[in-house]
Amino acid sequence: MHISEVFNRCKIAFSFEFFPPKSEAASHQLFENIRELVPLRPAFVSVTYGAGGSTRNLTHNLVTKIQREINLTVVSHLTCVGSTKEEINSILEGYKENGICNIMALRGDPPEGEGSFVAPEGGFSYAAELVAFIKKNFPGMGIGVAGYPEGHPETPNRLSEIELLKAKVDAGADYICTQMFFDNHDFYDFRERCIIAGITVPIIAGIMPITSLNNMKRMAGLALGMRYPAKLLKAIARAEDDGYVEKVGIHWASEQVRDLVDNGVRGIHFYTLNKSGATRHIYESLGVTSSLGFNK
Repeated sequence: MHISEVFNRCKIAFSFEFFPPKSEAASHQLFENIRELVPLRPAFVSVTYGAGGSTRNLTHNLVTKIQREINLTVVSHLTCVGSTKEEINSILEGYKENGICNIMALRGDPPEGEGSFVAPEGGFSYAAELVAFIKKNFPGMGIGVAGYPEGHPETPNRLSEIELLKAKVDAGADYICTQMFFDNHDFYDFRERCIIAGITVPIIAGIMPITSLNNMKRMAGLALGMRYPAKLLKAIARAEDDGYVEKVGIHWASEQVRDLVDNGVRGIHFYTLNKSGATRHIYESLGVTSSLGFNK
């Protein structure tokens, strides 16, 4: 299903994100985890690349398998990292042949050990260029792009940040999916600034429940950075072990989602870390049985 049709059918689109595994055993386990989420009837699922495009082939294989064997709308990530225009064209041709019609178009992070992004020879420098290429050569593809409620780490000028986002939308993006955030005020401010800039495509909120202290510290150490509200930090500080940390994380994410739903969000995108348990708990706490429960 084209992503535009998804948003036309769903008042609020709930979706899940996975990253490709690095072994056959992990691949089998992930596929089973995805199957466990099928009864929740998500609006779509997406599959990422590893850092620097390191899992590109695994991503392609996984999205093709999901498309072929599970009745879910799938969105594949595609980045500018390490690929020429010809290679990207070949990837998109393969997706088209396999019935995959939705792409999350990203510039991508530099490979591990490299300090900054360098456009490959014969490739793209910016996500907006990738979006325009897809729109021109594969007009039937749905296209998503990334948004940054807490600010893009490489664009401290918040005015320029929204201008760059609008360039991606003007190039042909159908929707915006935000990076994860833990304070809804950041999302609402970001959404208002998009409206002021004339951005009218659906904006879906990225949510990731904290499941352990290591998980929290790892996310804080990424280039994107994370802003953890003091109230969340206090609640986690009271937790006796990771079991309680996970309960705090699920409760916090559930309250985020409840508030976002009450304030007219167009979609919730769960960063699952390839696990289904936390997402299922959030659904249960909100009384959500599927994304279809929020149909127009």
